[in-house]
Amino acid sequence: MNGPVRSGTPGPESAGGTDMKLLGIYLNDHLAGATAGTQRVGHLARASRGSALGRAIGAVAVEINEDRETLLEIMRDLDVPVRHYKVWAGWTAEKAARLKGNGRLVRRSPLSTVLELEALRIGVEGKAAGWATLRRLAATDGRLDAELLDTLLDRAGHQQETVEEWRVHEAEAALHPVGPHAA
Repeated sequence: MNGPVRSGTPGPESAGGTDMKLLGIYLNDHLAGATAGTQRVGHLARASRGSALGRAIGAVAVEINEDRETLLEIMRDLDVPVRHYKVWAGWTAEKAARLKGNGRLVRRSPLSTVLELEALRIGVEGKAAGWATLRRLAATDGRLDAELLDTLLDRAGHQQETVEEWRVHEAEAALHPVGPHAA
C-alpha cells in the first residue's frame, strides 16, 4: 500500500542512473560490516584452532578476508572513498560484542562458539545481499563486473552452508550434551 517514497531523480553525482552519494554510504556501511566480520571469523578460527571446526572456519576466514579486499577494489573502481570512521566503528563494535557474558568468567563457554557462528551467519547473509544489490546495478553500470559479482554470490552461498552446518552442530553439542552431567 504505502511503499517507500522515491524521488525518481538520482543524486547529482550519478553514474548509470545510480545515486553515487547513496551508493557510497551503502558500500561504506558494508565495509564496516565486512571489517567486523573479518574480525569475528578470525577470532573464531583462532579459538577453534586444531579442530575440525577450526579447519572449516579457517578456510571461510580466508575467503571473508578476500571478500573484504574485493569490496575495497570495487569501491576504488567506483571512486567511492573509504570512510575510515565507519571502518573503525565496525572494528570497535566487533570487539565490544566479545564482552558479552557467556556464563563463564575465565574460559570460553560452548555458547560462545554458537553465538559467534550465529553472528557470522548474519554477516555472510548481509554480504550476500550486498553482492546481489551490486549485481543488479551491474546491468546499468559498466564499472561493475557482473561475472565477478556472480562468483562472489556463489562463494557467499558456500560460506552460508558451511557456517550453518557448523552452527547446527555446535548448538546441538552445547545444548544437548551427552555424559554424566546431562540431565
